[in-house]
Amino acid sequence: MAGKGRDGPSQGRAWARPLDNRGRSGAEWRMRALLVLAGLLLAGPAAAAEVEVDVELVLAVDVSRSMTPHELEIQRRGYAEALVSPEVIDAIRSGPRGQVAVTYVEWAGTTSQRVIVGWTLLRGRADAEAVAAQLSVHFESALRRTSISGALDFASGLFDGNGFSGLSQVIDVSGDGPNNQGRRVDAARDDALVRGITINGLPLMTREGMGAQWHLDDLDIYYRDCVVGGPGAFVIPVLEWRHFPRAVRRKLVLELVARPPNAAQVIPVAAEASYDCLIGEKIWDNMFDDWN
Repeated sequence: MAGKGRDGPSQGRAWARPLDNRGRSGAEWRMRALLVLAGLLLAGPAAAAEVEVDVELVLAVDVSRSMTPHELEIQRRGYAEALVSPEVIDAIRSGPRGQVAVTYVEWAGTTSQRVIVGWTLLRGRADAEAVAAQLSVHFESALRRTSISGALDFASGLFDGNGFSGLSQVIDVSGDGPNNQGRRVDAARDDALVRGITINGLPLMTREGMGAQWHLDDLDIYYRDCVVGGPGAFVIPVLEWRHFPRAVRRKLVLELVARPPNAAQVIPVAAEASYDCLIGEKIWDNMFDDWN
């Protein structure tokens, strides 16, 4: 009898469910909707609209073996203090969008880079204090070799899919010696410039660190000719560690408000470079030739 048999309507078999005009059941359509939703969720930040900021800024900081633990600490604390300074907070708020995005990276050899603070939106003091707190947690030991080219390549890649859209993209690189590993530093610089990225430099011209053979008396000129570039690019040399926090503050303000680099001790990019951009590699080769 109808409704009593094994295959009767009372068993609620699939053929008895309502169908849409294409012959698909409601359950099938619900499954399709769930799959679409899952795809959107898996897409993550790429599916979301990018946050508009004035500047996307990579802080790329040298932690190569030539840096002493004291110098590593000075750098971290210098950036932490600078980010929460009134001058930098005012600079963050001064742009047309009133916010910037920043990430903090430590680098050494060709493949030795580590992100200490991922991309973070800065709108005021509270955001800056959160980044400063991360920089003050602990200090890692130094890594080997010095590859400014590796740092520039790594930093350039960080802009891809970072979730932000800036009026400018800037790499802020500091270091206490020339490139001595990886590809040519000027080649890495040129590739970044083709992408529209500006590179500014903070050459550390102190003598506290190990490896005096790497010291260049004119490291600031090396940075000017071989490392930095782009619209408004500049170099601010640090001659003594006690000047480091002030130099970082000045550099960040210049970068965040896009002021022309006209202050004392700020070296704009030369129209024509004359420095030997392979000086670091040659020092390395000569050093090992002497040992053999």
